[in-house]
Amino acid sequence: MENKGLLQSKELYQYILNTSVYPRESEFLKELRDATANYPGALMGTAPDAGQLMTLLLGLVNAKKTVEIGVFTGYSLLLTALAIPEDGKVTAIDVSRKAYDDIGLPIMQKAGVEHKIDFVESPALPVLDKLLENTENEGTFDFAYVDADKVNYWNYHEKLLKLLRVGGVVVYDNTLWGGSVAMSDESLVPEPYRASRRHSIEFNKLIAADSRIRMSQVPVGDGSTVCVRLH
Repeated sequence: MENKGLLQSKELYQYILNTSVYPRESEFLKELRDATANYPGALMGTAPDAGQLMTLLLGLVNAKKTVEIGVFTGYSLLLTALAIPEDGKVTAIDVSRKAYDDIGLPIMQKAGVEHKIDFVESPALPVLDKLLENTENEGTFDFAYVDADKVNYWNYHEKLLKLLRVGGVVVYDNTLWGGSVAMSDESLVPEPYRASRRHSIEFNKLIAADSRIRMSQVPVGDGSTVCVRLH
């Protein structure tokens, strides 16, 4: 669980990064990734290969109005802000903006995308509830990204499906939890990771059975589950 790649070969993962990911990564994303590497809790940052997949999906759905739950230093937030049009907007939610202010915000300003970001420092569920209080928000979001507390993934899912338009995409990060979801003996999993492993296993079962979406669990980064709202 010490690195972001789930491939058994670290050399193969590095090959993918060096060949396909890093050459297409913007200078601002690289700067943010490098700055995050030396920040406490650096592993919470979005893996660059998962970020590349997000950029592709944002373009495929022509995303303009998006929401992100869990920001940290802001790698995924920056790539979203870079991908959406000049008049696009991303509602970014995190319980703390310290890491974002320390690392991400200056780079957002340098990249010229700060005006696209509405940062809300709060637990996410109350913010989603507030958005849903205005019925005009229902079915208007093009894209959502969740990289936050695993215990609430299903609660987020239920609310995000109401906010997403038909054909909109939501991506959940860390759904393979370092590969630990496949371990039959939980004692082999470091104790601090066990609760989130159990929450991830339960979420994966629920999402696989959800008839309201089309989905794919992709082994990039720490596992990204991509869902498209069907109706």
